[in-house]
Amino acid sequence: MTKSSKTLDQAYQDILDELMLTFLKKHKDYGKGNILSVKELGIAMRISEKVERLKHLLIKAEMGELPVNESIDDSWTDIAVYAIIARLLKNGSFEKLMVDPKKMENL
Repeated sequence: MTKSSKTLDQAYQDILDELMLTFLKKHKDYGKGNILSVKELGIAMRISEKVERLKHLLIKAEMGELPVNESIDDSWTDIAVYAIIARLLKNGSFEKLMVDPKKMENL
């Protein structure tokens, strides 16, 4: 639960805001090319790899070993962002639309 959230819907929105920030930062670093080259199947494969890594991290965490290089939350965030990108790719928005330059200014 986030500190400022007083309702479940606000907590959900807080996570959506975090997902947007992650998307924008990664988009700034990588652009569209890596997604457009692998399409929906490639995204599904990346999500599958993330899920396998996440399962490994969760098992280790149950044994008291915390991850060093990638947090469990980061893994969930990456999976969620990939899922949204897949939806945007599928409906044509990812290829056609550009990110608002104002959103990229302070990253």
